[in-house]
Parts: sequence; C-alpha cells; structure tokens
Amino acid sequence: MGWFSRRAAEPTTPTKLDREATRDDLAALEAFVTSRRGVEFYLEPETTATDTTVVAIAHDGEWIRRRTGSPRAAGKIAQKHAVPLYEAARTGYPERMRAWNRAHPERRAR
Repeated sequence: MGWFSRRAAEPTTPTKLDREATRDDLAALEAFVTSRRGVEFYLEPETTATDTTVVAIAHDGEWIRRRTGSPRAAGKIAQKHAVPLYEAARTGYPERMRAWNRAHPERRAR
C-alpha cells in the first residue's frame, strides 16, 4: 500500500476547529456597547480555525472579542447601536487598545 492510498483512506477532519457564534456572543457585544462610550467595532474575517469575530474597543482601549457568525450580523449590531465598523485587516487596531493591554497584563491570554 502506497503513501497516498493510505492518506485517502483516513477519515476527513473538519475544516473548522472552533465553535460557531451563539446568541450569548452577540448579547455580550451589545452589552459592551451599551455599557461603554466611544465603542468601535473591528471585523476579523472567518478563518479555518475560527468563525467571523468582532473586536469591540471602547474609548479607553478596553476591548472584547466575540464571534458574530458573519459580517452581516456584525453590521446589524453596529447599525443598531450607531457604532463604526472597520475591517481590522485594512485599518489595524487603534493604539489605545495596545496601551490598555500594557496597562492590564492580567488580561493577557496564557
């Protein structure tokens, strides 16, 4: 049996490693928007590892990242709350987010 014939016989693996967006994810974004001022959304595209996400960043740099399922869902929340929506791949993230991360090392991912 050759190498390629063995590989074809293996079960296929899912292309997505992460979970889908839930109502709780969307509710967390809405709660963040309504409880902070100066919030902006930064849309992150879907990858093979995770669903479409939005980073919500407040005026002071505090932020959260949540799945939205699609850019359209992110747009609906942004429109509902009159929040600007940027493509993170085009604009990057604001300096205030990096400054907030430096000031709050306890929030770093481990």
